[in-house]
Amino acid sequence: MKKLITILFIGLISFSINAQDKVAKIKFKTDTVDYGTIEKGADGLRIFEFTNTGDAPLIVSKVTSSCGCTVPKWSQDPILPGKTGEIQVKYDTNRVNPIRKTITVISNADTPTVALKIKGEVIDSSKESVLEKKDKSLIEK
Repeated sequence: MKKLITILFIGLISFSINAQDKVAKIKFKTDTVDYGTIEKGADGLRIFEFTNTGDAPLIVSKVTSSCGCTVPKWSQDPILPGKTGEIQVKYDTNRVNPIRKTITVISNADTPTVALKIKGEVIDSSKESVLEKKDKSLIEK
């Protein structure tokens, strides 16, 4: 009886150790999305694609942005090993200025927090800048 209990105990421990070895891993195609120079009011939607390269289901539990001008959207469903997922990021392109924002992704992966970046510049071509006006006045002289 002691041998049977010992064997069951050892089997249970080895099963627990093997189950703990399985871990989700998140690998992004890129950690930076460059909008480039875009017009005011243009489509601000961009996508970060990732793959679960681990051997356990990946759960993205939270995605936040460094400001309210960038809204992330993602699936709450587990991403199985080898499968891909995406995080959609929509920047408010009615704000004319350079874009430098951070999106923080929290998951159950071996690296639980990942920082993604978006960059670029939103311009309003309907308005001339002070420098352009100055250059035109110099050319006309």
